Amino acid sequence: MSLTKSGVIEQLKGVIYFAKGDNIVDLGMLDELEVSEKEIKFRLVFPKLGEPSVNIVMNLATKALREAFGEEIAINITPIAEKEKGRGPLAGVKHIVAVASGKGGVGKSTVAANLAVALSRRGLKVGLVDADIYGPSVPMMFGTENEQPGVFEREGKPVIVPIEKFGIKLLSIGYFVDSSKALVWRGPMATSALNQLLSDADWGVLDFLVIDLPPGTGDIQLTLAQSYSVSGAIVVTTPQKVAFADVKRAAGMFKQDKLTIPLLGLIENMAYFSPEDMPEKKYFIFGQGHGEQFAKELGIPLLGQIPIVEQIAASGDSGSPIALDSNSPVTQAFDAVAASIEKMF
Repeated sequence: MSLTKSGVIEQLKGVIYFAKGDNIVDLGMLDELEVSEKEIKFRLVFPKLGEPSVNIVMNLATKALREAFGEEIAINITPIAEKEKGRGPLAGVKHIVAVASGKGGVGKSTVAANLAVALSRRGLKVGLVDADIYGPSVPMMFGTENEQPGVFEREGKPVIVPIEKFGIKLLSIGYFVDSSKALVWRGPMATSALNQLLSDADWGVLDFLVIDLPPGTGDIQLTLAQSYSVSGAIVVTTPQKVAFADVKRAAGMFKQDKLTIPLLGLIENMAYFSPEDMPEKKYFIFGQGHGEQFAKELGIPLLGQIPIVEQIAASGDSGSPIALDSNSPVTQAFDAVAASIEKMF
């Protein structure tokens, strides 16, 4: 086969970047291709460096080119990160913070939504991705169930425009599916949906992109960790020991060598009850001191203790997160968490 740029590109179309389920050419990873009689030189643009798939893809590309053009051809491949290139859908996002839990029912989505609001209240530019693919709740919590994101074309490809509410950019799989029907998806379909929400959207410039992860330790968490530059993760628990047992597994996932996402801290949700007419009162109905104990056991900071108040469920159901209410003790707790997170960066 004659050595030409078009020939090289054709061979590289057979190299798949499995994290995003497509070939490196169509994904736009090929950059600054130079071809001479004795050398093929180019750069490969990855979401982030330091992950095993970087070497795997480079080795596959080298093998494909040598098989096509001969062993005597010099092949020079340089891996770079999207941010280094100054492009990529998340190039304008300074920090990605994932909110995780070991099990459902601990209020993880409520924490993610109100944390996004609290960060925005500090004058920061914030986005929120509802990556809880099987149980999306952001459309209801922000009162945007009947809205749909916009779409425009860039370089021949459709780009999603996030919905904006309360100054926060929002995307959820809930905007694209029938909310009355259950999502019966295998892992690859779920991770493909996550990649669309992150990579096929115009997020612009953000200080923080908060990601509401599904409960547990599955494909979505692995894809996020391996394919994107996540600044850190927050784990959410309730005071009960049975909840913390699952949180320990979720926290342990982020400490694995293959993931290496820093754990920013623990949030104890439903830590105590405060009556509406006596917001200064704290009734530790599930016991006191569990949050401090759990955080110490995980070796991470206790970022905050979020109280139970009567309005918290009603505010979420009505599409107005409670952290918008400056007088609520819940807002004060989230404001403290947001301040702590901002200081970390």
